Amino acid sequence: MLRLMPRLLPGLLVVLLTLAAPLAVAEGIAVRIEIKGAIGPATSDHLIKAIDYANEIGARLVIIEMDTPGGLDSAMRDMIKAILNSEVPVATYVAPSGSRAASAGTYILYASHIAAMAPATNLGAATPVQIGGGDTPSPISKPGDGDGQADGDDAEAGADRADETAMPLPGTAMERKSVNDAVAYIRGLAELRGRNAEWAEKAVREAASMSAEQALKNDVIDVIADSVDELLDVIDGRLVRVIDKMQELDTDDLEVETFVADWRTKLLATLTDPNVAYLLMLAGIYGLLFEGYNPGAIVPGVVGAICLLLALFAFQVLPVNYAGLALILLGVMLIIAEAFVPSFGALGLGGVAAFVFGSIILLDTDVPGMQIARSLIVGVALLASSLLLALVYALMRMRRRPAVSGNEGMLGELAEVLEDFDATGTVFVHGERWNATTRTALRKGDRVRIEKIDGLRLQVAPIDPAP
Repeated sequence: MLRLMPRLLPGLLVVLLTLAAPLAVAEGIAVRIEIKGAIGPATSDHLIKAIDYANEIGARLVIIEMDTPGGLDSAMRDMIKAILNSEVPVATYVAPSGSRAASAGTYILYASHIAAMAPATNLGAATPVQIGGGDTPSPISKPGDGDGQADGDDAEAGADRADETAMPLPGTAMERKSVNDAVAYIRGLAELRGRNAEWAEKAVREAASMSAEQALKNDVIDVIADSVDELLDVIDGRLVRVIDKMQELDTDDLEVETFVADWRTKLLATLTDPNVAYLLMLAGIYGLLFEGYNPGAIVPGVVGAICLLLALFAFQVLPVNYAGLALILLGVMLIIAEAFVPSFGALGLGGVAAFVFGSIILLDTDVPGMQIARSLIVGVALLASSLLLALVYALMRMRRRPAVSGNEGMLGELAEVLEDFDATGTVFVHGERWNATTRTALRKGDRVRIEKIDGLRLQVAPIDPAP
């Protein structure tokens, strides 16, 4: 063994260095994630995966580069839970210039270990939006605060603000409950990170907004940086509380690695787009209806079932109004019923109206990015109306067409006289001999027109009656 040690030692050192190399690289990494647009289930899933990845590789920092108008409360809370329980510090950076962290973005900014903004950005307007319709609670405002902007005296008016915000909020009990819950939530985040809790409450109760420069002045954010590199330079050496202990940030010469969304997150983002979910629902409904009216077609039924299941999955994570969903189903059924019930368009028009109203209230919320585009609703309604008009036109033309089968189909047809007769005789029509009556004498070979059918006897008249 002693003779083998000098030979084994170099190989052992190589193995140890190889295993340690990834860890050494990982310790010098900052994981960057972009959040652009409305916050929804896909955004939450993407952020949670990025934070898990950063914790797994032992990264030094997670950078959330954000530009959002807000989003769903449930998705926002899942993201904040991931930030609060991360063993890697999280820096939320509102960038580039011209971006915003409105509504849900403000909560995420307050929850982060480092809150940073680029010049010419803003945050605020964090009043919770009522899901499923209804007006938001009316803000409480003081004279001179009508513009919703914070001034430099906000941080010094804590006691006065506490008395003022203790006043009962106007609106329903549910609205007051929602606002008070949001106030308590954001104040807890502000106190945890040592930021301006008074302005945070004002952002919720009065939907106040603030520029980056004002936010830095009023202790709402920590730094203003023009770029990610400048952000890393500025926050180097700062002390932050990570879970239950203080940690000094070491961001010098960090390699920034962008965390790209995987295929599952991209698919989730596509399916949970309200417009895509709406189209999938319509495709599913019509596919199953076509399969029901044409049994054995298979393709419409398979495609319709898949689309409907995907739509139901999307609606599970979206704020769906089920009254709107029921109206859409009723509208489609009435439009289909128009083809089978002689209502002269009444069922079809009622179906189009139910379809439009159901589409409007299906996602009846003011949450940014969570509404169905009005242009899409109008386009689908016009298409349904066009199909309805085409159906009514085809039915009216069919109604005016003469009968082509049965005894009624012989009215107006031409027949040939088989023998001379003055009142009763026989004629030949459709390859058959028929008894016929006439008011005018007829001769063999004359062409006559059938005017009436009485049982098995035809009443005929000459085409050109003699004078």
